[in-house]
Amino acid sequence: MQISKRSAAALGACVAIAATTAPALAQQSYPNKPIRMVCPFPPGGTTDLVARLVAQKFSEAWGQQVVVDNRPGAGGVIGTEMVAQAAPDGYSILLGSITTHAVNPALYKKLRFDPIRDFAPVSLVVSSPQLLALHPSVAAKSVKELLALAKARPGQLNYGSAGTGTSPHLTFELFKSMAAIDVVHVPYKGTGPAITDLIGGQVQMMITGVVALMPHVKSGKLRAVGVTSAKRVAALPEVPTIAESGVAGFDVSSWFGVFLPAATPRAIVMKMNREIHRILENPEVRQRLIDQGADPASNTPEEFAAYVKSEMTRWGQVVRSTGARVD
Repeated sequence: MQISKRSAAALGACVAIAATTAPALAQQSYPNKPIRMVCPFPPGGTTDLVARLVAQKFSEAWGQQVVVDNRPGAGGVIGTEMVAQAAPDGYSILLGSITTHAVNPALYKKLRFDPIRDFAPVSLVVSSPQLLALHPSVAAKSVKELLALAKARPGQLNYGSAGTGTSPHLTFELFKSMAAIDVVHVPYKGTGPAITDLIGGQVQMMITGVVALMPHVKSGKLRAVGVTSAKRVAALPEVPTIAESGVAGFDVSSWFGVFLPAATPRAIVMKMNREIHRILENPEVRQRLIDQGADPASNTPEEFAAYVKSEMTRWGQVVRSTGARVD
């Protein structure tokens, strides 16, 4: 059967229109199937807790299941790489952090992804001060007493972290450097396992997110002696800052945000951004985060991108100054 030139032209036009409208229609109907939110650390840590909160609220708003997929390993590199290489269709989300996007680029000489080029930043979600907590067996009830103990016993005390090169590791190394103390690092494969051993007394102290440590401080299993931010945390007003406890100028906070693979359609990025804003404007959600020691902090994709770049510069300097390296 032959097709006239006019019919062929009409058919071609229809195909072209379909090719351009199909992606637009797909974006309008997004999401129409389950979504995977990758958490690049094990369950039990701050990243996991924030990921589960965001995933739950996305599910409620969109009527599609958002499943948290914990993919730990290599200080968050494995899970981060997975999302960098995923299809840019909005169905693979990364709950990234200061570790995945600011620390790791300086710490690892060879990454199979670029934290700027390979991701579409959506929004910051929370900023979270970290907490210095001790096992009750440690004979110190304040930062000043801990510093005195560490200086009297150089190399005899130890601390746990979520892994070599993670934010908690580098924060403690910065603390050691500024306080001029010698404490041995014991790396774990995630915050959860490190906290478990801290509670059990296998390690003596730890710096990590307030969100992850506070329940154990409240229960009396751990002793909080200092927060890493410049101001005290509303949820733990009795705990002084490390800066006011003898380490002048110490000021570190972790942050967590949502990223999509690069080339994800702008319409999907903005839909997700608006939903994050809406979630964090919910008084119940805001209070829940504040009670856990976190600060709700959404922003625009452009603001988040600029913030990530500034944090990469800052933590690159910390990595170099502390001499931290991947074992």
